[in-house]
Amino acid sequence: MEQDMDKKKRIKRIIAVIALVAACGISGFAGAKLGGGNSVTINQVTGKASNSIKSSSDYSDVASKCGPSVVEISTEGVSYGSNLQQYVEEGAGSGVIISSDGYIVTNYHVIENASNITVKTTDGNSYDATIVGTDSDTDLAVLKIDADNLTAATLGDSDSLEVGDDAIAIGNPLGMLGGTVTTGIISALNREITIDDTTMTLLQTDAAINPGNSGGGLFDADGNLIGIVNAKASSSGIEGLGFAIPINDAIAVVNELIANGKVTSRPSLGATLYDYSQDSNYYYSDSTESGVYIVQLTKGGAAAEAGLQENDRIVSVDGEKVSSASEVKSIIQKHEIGDKVKIVVERDGEKITKTVTLQQSTE
Repeated sequence: MEQDMDKKKRIKRIIAVIALVAACGISGFAGAKLGGGNSVTINQVTGKASNSIKSSSDYSDVASKCGPSVVEISTEGVSYGSNLQQYVEEGAGSGVIISSDGYIVTNYHVIENASNITVKTTDGNSYDATIVGTDSDTDLAVLKIDADNLTAATLGDSDSLEVGDDAIAIGNPLGMLGGTVTTGIISALNREITIDDTTMTLLQTDAAINPGNSGGGLFDADGNLIGIVNAKASSSGIEGLGFAIPINDAIAVVNELIANGKVTSRPSLGATLYDYSQDSNYYYSDSTESGVYIVQLTKGGAAAEAGLQENDRIVSVDGEKVSSASEVKSIIQKHEIGDKVKIVVERDGEKITKTVTLQQSTE
């Protein structure tokens, strides 16, 4: 019994630390403007592009057509150092214009915690940008600048892509080389890549991707936007491993962000999860079993309503054993709002099964 009480105290310490970290990060979005009920015209083609093998002159045609739709993004945000001292942190990335009146899609991680965002177009003009909406799960964000008659990208069809198709990346590598064009092919489809505990299904390309390319465009041989660049493998000795969010997946999220400022169609467990192990930042004792724990519950949320509790260790979801928050999230995202999901947890040394009715995400 004493051991169980010690275990609860350790997990509660984790909750307190995570709550403090979360509180320190909120101020980065001060002044962000959320959109509501907007209607945006987006150009889109359907079906597979011709995508025949291109010569360098053909690539120059694509660069000329698509270059003006890709912008440079620079950010400033307040960060906290030791003793909670504040300092201004600068960042840079890329974005793609999706409507002529100034809506721009980029990555969430490009503008995360930004209090000031500046967009520079290829004609050299700079604009202050506001945040229309963000979604950390898909690493997408929509910005708005006060401009008209911009060159918007034409959306392609990422579902029709095949391995070996041409891929042209346009972005702002290193945050200072805006308009850079690199070429390659689609190296793989439907790659499951885990980034910051979130598993994403991405396109893989060998077109050169560098820091600052994030949020930029991946285009097909006809100059249609087929992906939003968001990641690269950067370990020593690794080359030609870049990744992009398929545009067919991205546009559904983008439309929700423009309409609502957030994604409202995603099911939610209503719980904050934490992966605990001896290698964790908040490791305390060998007596605490490794696994994924519930460290916070949303009041009135699905998990709370089903009787799950803080400190519960999740053993399985839908009959699938889980050991990480990303595994739990991946299973939940396969469901719809209102679905019933069986979750087995360990509490005080006993296995308990609860049926959770998934609710609409409020994040």
